[in-house]
Amino acid sequence: MRPSFAARLFLFAAVTSLTAPGLAAADKKVLLIAGAPSHGPGHHEHHAGVRLLEKCLAGQTGLSAAVFNNVWPAEAELAAAAAIVIYGDGGPKHIALQGERLAQLDRVLARGTGLGLLHYATEPTLELGQKEFLRWVGAAFEIHWSVNPHWDATFSNLPNHPITRGVRPFTMRDEWYFHLRFAEARRGLTPILSAVPDASTMSRPDGHHAGNPTVRAAVARGEPQTVAWAYERPGGGRGFGTTGGHYHSNWAQEDFRRLVLNAILWLAKLEVPRDGFSSTVTPADLAANLDLKPLPKAPNKKK
Repeated sequence: MRPSFAARLFLFAAVTSLTAPGLAAADKKVLLIAGAPSHGPGHHEHHAGVRLLEKCLAGQTGLSAAVFNNVWPAEAELAAAAAIVIYGDGGPKHIALQGERLAQLDRVLARGTGLGLLHYATEPTLELGQKEFLRWVGAAFEIHWSVNPHWDATFSNLPNHPITRGVRPFTMRDEWYFHLRFAEARRGLTPILSAVPDASTMSRPDGHHAGNPTVRAAVARGEPQTVAWAYERPGGGRGFGTTGGHYHSNWAQEDFRRLVLNAILWLAKLEVPRDGFSSTVTPADLAANLDLKPLPKAPNKKK
């Protein structure tokens, strides 16, 4: 028995409501998680940074972004996401290393959810998160192996990858961490941004973040260092990391911003436009949502 016209119309409306472009129910969801405030004004502006990314993504058909400011999403929210991006401090205070969050992420990412880590969020601890980060995103900052100097990195050769679409060669000063620990044999990993560090990066004495004999030898040999990468997990999920993002003002750099926005689309398994993700950031955008931080104290002048 064929359904009535009214029944067929109702069924069509129900299907359309789930699949029509631009409707929230059909959008892939991206969670942008900001860590707690840290550092001085203009540095590690996690909340302002993810809000800026959210604003840029607002016009993207098929995607909706939600910001969690120093709050961890419920596991149901994590499970509903196509991609999760974390921008916050690393080490023992890393927002993903608290409580049962690593276990939650492990369950969610096993289903194919993408994971992106920005700047300090690429650093877990050896005891917590190291093996998971290598498995989830293919690389991690490791103390007494990796270093975190501020330097001018020049990216002159970009690979052919969806994340690099529309990204032109550029030079940018940032706290580019390098000499990272990578997944075994780098299987599934594509370097996205690589540069040769200059001698200034080794100006500090050895320390857990500053230097070690192995990294000094690598810099002396002029070895290119990967500071942004894409990772295809064996289970089908995707990972992305970049160690740039210390200076909030760098979100005004169009090529760096485009690269990160392209990466978010790629993590969510959405098509990256042929010319890359187009966005505009104004001075007012950069000034919005900044954390209230005390200004640095002026040095005491000797009388």
